[in-house]
Amino acid sequence: MAKLIVANWKSNPNTLREAVKLAKASDFKNAIIAPPYPYLESVGRILKRAALGAQDAFYKGGPFTGEVSPDQLKNLKVKYVILGHSERRRYLDETDELINQKVKTALRAGLKVILCIGEDKAIHRQGPAAIKRFLSNQLKKDLHKVQGTRYRVQNLLIVYEPIWAISTEKGSKPDTPAQAAKIIAYLKWLLAKSYELRAIKVLYGGSVTSRNAKSFLARSEIDGALVGGASLKPGEIKKIKGL
Repeated sequence: MAKLIVANWKSNPNTLREAVKLAKASDFKNAIIAPPYPYLESVGRILKRAALGAQDAFYKGGPFTGEVSPDQLKNLKVKYVILGHSERRRYLDETDELINQKVKTALRAGLKVILCIGEDKAIHRQGPAAIKRFLSNQLKKDLHKVQGTRYRVQNLLIVYEPIWAISTEKGSKPDTPAQAAKIIAYLKWLLAKSYELRAIKVLYGGSVTSRNAKSFLARSEIDGALVGGASLKPGEIKKIKGL
């Protein structure tokens, strides 16, 4: 099975010209390109093989200055949206309750949701039982009442994003493929048992680069990767996608 690669450009690059150049170099099958909002339309016109993704969406349209609704994203041919990313949880104080509203609205609109979950260093230090408990509670809140015909739950993807392993985190330590695979296997079991979701892809998102991607993507439990900084380097993303 082909692995899915999500390129999260975050607030990069600085110019449309750079974004267009990067999009052309990253246009691979089974890739999702998620540029900043200002570049969505231009990048969407370029992509022939990759799918277009957004980095966030609000849970409604109307009088919400600075926000973008799922319907507006769909109008720009966006197929996927990243929700619950650790940076938005940490720096913008997004709660599980807010993320749950976003997940439900995006799924109802027909977008494919890439939901990020993961534990921080404090939880990780407490061991496997605490990690599983935290992730279970996070999923329970983020997927609260996400069921029934109104929600297209088959459009849900999960990213395991261990915050303690992300390179921008102070004092971070690299995750191991074996450890990540164990957690992802647990998440798949939990999704099947508690939510009757048996075919949901679960990706890994702990600072993936061309140096470590092969060892993570070789694990059958891991269905792909969410790539941050490395996705801004055409040579890097090409190496990752070619693995």
